[in-house]
This record gives sequence, structure tokens and C-alpha cells, in this order.
Amino acid sequence: MDYENLYHTYYMQVYSYVMTLAKNRDLAEEITQHVFFKALSAQTKFRRQSGELTWLCSIAKHAFYDEMRRQKHLAADLPSDDNLLGEEKMEKAMADADTAYRIHVILHHLEEPYKEVFSLRVFGELPFSKIASIFEKTESWARVTYYRARLKIKERMEDDHESTL
Repeated sequence: MDYENLYHTYYMQVYSYVMTLAKNRDLAEEITQHVFFKALSAQTKFRRQSGELTWLCSIAKHAFYDEMRRQKHLAADLPSDDNLLGEEKMEKAMADADTAYRIHVILHHLEEPYKEVFSLRVFGELPFSKIASIFEKTESWARVTYYRARLKIKERMEDDHESTL
């Protein structure tokens, strides 16, 4: 299976499908990236019993529902900002600052090209097409590299959290 061809052929259709579910551009883009990353890493699981678009939309649907369950779980565990009083707001702000610092430390030690791609996307707010152009690679390469960087940062955050417990 040619991943780039798959990506270029179905990206907009999968994105549109996810947009109908999520009704949020950022979330739809993130889930769509996840779909193609998952398709790339699970190519051997595609048994051709359905069309490629059906397979990708199935991955998208499951990814969307997983994200909704994750968000619902997080929302249930966190008090709303309206319920936080002065001292609690201060603690929350300090925790957010600490988390941001930990992400920056992890990013500092992240290997290339993950570090630069993540920085260009998050801090430089560059679209994947521009990042691809900088590296003289394809847009799908930029998307997958960014997604892998996010996974590496998340894993290291979780490792750091577990080691402090």
C-alpha cells in the first residue's frame, strides 16, 4: 500500500467525515492525522475486505469516540474554573506552569527532526505544508513526524509522572 497515495487520495474525505462528527476544525485535523498515522502503522491489518475509504473512516470513527470518552473522563475529574476559589486557582495556575516547563525540558532533549517539527508547528504555528517545505519533504511526512513528536513528549511526560510517584 502506498501511504502517500492513500493520504493524498483520501485526506479531505476523511477530514470532512471527522468534521461532521467533531464540528471542530482543530479536533478534526488532529483526529485525521491520527487516522493516517494509525493506517500507516497498521497497514498489514488492512485485509481489503472493504474499500480503503471505508477502512479509514472506520478508524476515524473509533478515534473520535475514543477522544470523546477521554475528554468526558478528563472533564469529570476536573472541577470547573467557576468552582475554583482564589487559592485553588493559584494552585491550578502553578500546576499549568509546571506542566509547561516540563514539556519544554522534554522538548529540549527531544531528538531531531521531532524537536524542530514540533516547535515549528506549535510555537511557530506553521501549517504542515510549510514545515514540509522547510525540510524538503512531503506534507504527510511533516504530519507523521509532528504526531510522533507529540507521542514521544506524552510518553516522557507519563514516565516522568510515574517516576515521581
